Amino acid sequence: MDSIIAEVKVQYEVIANRSLAEAKSMDQIKYKELQMLAGKCWDDLRHAKTEISEMNHNISWFQAETEGLKGQRASLEAAIADAEQRGELAIKDANAKMSEL
Repeated sequence: MDSIIAEVKVQYEVIANRSLAEAKSMDQIKYKELQMLAGKCWDDLRHAKTEISEMNHNISWFQAETEGLKGQRASLEAAIADAEQRGELAIKDANAKMSEL
């Protein structure tokens, strides 16, 4: 009976050791997979940060361009108003001269 118990105990230890080795192997595989996934996520995050930085740069450039164009528009509107005023004065002056003649 003792020999049977000893044999079962040995078989149990072999199975337990094999299960432990398989568990460690699976843990190693899962750990490597998680490391690869973390690396990919890190790369994706770095890429997203770069894109955000580029977009912020573009936004700043467009805002500056818009402000410049608003300034040009204001100058053109002022020039148009000035030209209209001078035109009206020229017409009045011409009408006055025509009346004199």
